[in-house]
Amino acid sequence: MERAERVKRDRMLVGGILSGTSLDGVDALLLEVRGRDAESLEWEILGFLTESYTPAERNRIAETIASGGVRELTLLATDLGRRFAGVFLELLSRIGVAPDEVEAVGSHGQTVWHEPPAGGKRGATLQIGDPATLAEETGCPIVSDFRGRDMAAGGHGAPLVPWADWALLRRKGVGRALQNLGGMGNVTFLPADGTTDGVRGFDTGPGVALLDGAARRASGGTEAWDADGRRAARGRVNAELLANLLSDPFFALRPPRSTGRERFGETRLDEIVKGVRPESKEDWDGLLATLVALTAGSIARAYRDFLPSTGVDEVVLTGGGARNPALVAAIAEAVAPLPVRCGAEALGMDPDAREAAAFAILAWAHKKGIPANLPAATGASGPRVLGSLTPGGPGR
Repeated sequence: MERAERVKRDRMLVGGILSGTSLDGVDALLLEVRGRDAESLEWEILGFLTESYTPAERNRIAETIASGGVRELTLLATDLGRRFAGVFLELLSRIGVAPDEVEAVGSHGQTVWHEPPAGGKRGATLQIGDPATLAEETGCPIVSDFRGRDMAAGGHGAPLVPWADWALLRRKGVGRALQNLGGMGNVTFLPADGTTDGVRGFDTGPGVALLDGAARRASGGTEAWDADGRRAARGRVNAELLANLLSDPFFALRPPRSTGRERFGETRLDEIVKGVRPESKEDWDGLLATLVALTAGSIARAYRDFLPSTGVDEVVLTGGGARNPALVAAIAEAVAPLPVRCGAEALGMDPDAREAAAFAILAWAHKKGIPANLPAATGASGPRVLGSLTPGGPGR
């Protein structure tokens, strides 16, 4: 009876909301967490919902990030707060949970700018999706601005998922490379011994940001991405262009390292398109094939240079790029003989839910006062409790 009461007392419902660099939509998740610390953690996903952005929403976000002024950014921040709130409330309605049962919601927000530390100067980052609007409309306490404290401590503020991956997805006896393929690519290595000592995490480079941008241009704006990797599968890799792209200085940087659309976004794609001048369908297919090879090649290089030479037993792909057969096949070939796995069975949860679950568990850690950055991954001067808390609705 005493243990049952303790488990009940330690039970917490926490939410996670994510709008990633791929700009595909809003992910919302509710996690039941039991335990006093990460070592004794038990968890269950109670619900997960994704709502895609409309083409108009996606274009507005992309254009505002690329060239919006203060007014446009401010209005977008408020509107995204409302959008996030609507998706999260819809999730709660579907699974029959009242907002006042939720202890906290971790909201990553939409990254507008992320500049890593360099040359002895600290970095800076900005994510928008007004937490006050989100708190007011859901009634739930909101934990946001997860990256800021790590950057204030000299870190990159990224990647933030390695600690969450360790808390949720470690498997004793299996060394796992969890490779996210969102707008940017990042990897978490979870060692087989189950401890945090050997956990590593860093950005590998572009995920699907360049691919999606090229698909939109190839289709005249009618396709948001290369559906099923068909265009890339038809194309032939431009070896000269690929070698030039892989010569980007980012790929030689030792971790801790992070990147974003500032480096591998529309501006970089403008430069690539200007250089190769694709005109025919075959030209565009070849560009897509080359960008697939860039993502796969940069991942393989990162593993070779910065992960243990022994100890990686499997690669598990997550994020939107894991649904692109051409990209999955290219990665499998590039990292062979390592086995590459996809899907819920490989991960232990819906792969699309991984990052929303990460920000749910980061909100839990904030409420518990548990440091949730890994200085070895981010470069911060020490462990820090991440996030800022915005109280929920009236009386909370």
